[in-house]
Amino acid sequence: MSKTIHVEQTNFDQQVLQSQQPVLVDFYADWCGPCKAVAPVVDELASELDGQLKVAKLDADANIELMQQFGVFSIPTLILFQNGKEVDRIVGALPKPKLLQMIQPYLN
Repeated sequence: MSKTIHVEQTNFDQQVLQSQQPVLVDFYADWCGPCKAVAPVVDELASELDGQLKVAKLDADANIELMQQFGVFSIPTLILFQNGKEVDRIVGALPKPKLLQMIQPYLN
């Protein structure tokens, strides 16, 4: 069972920027092939790291303002936030070990 949450303009500040734990945000679109390829990996991370990491999905097509605000020009883009600040970013569908390598330093 996936532990991902869905965020959008109305709840992004509360769910991501004000979160007490690191948050990995997956900027995706339903029509995007690479987004579909990385989605199961993102869901696995959400389940495996539950309690240490919050994982959120953001529909790029429905949240153009957030895409612009964070300079997301291609999808999938995964941005890791800690204490309300972007600390790392991956563009494209990467394998799980690479994602874990990015996230690991920020886990408690």
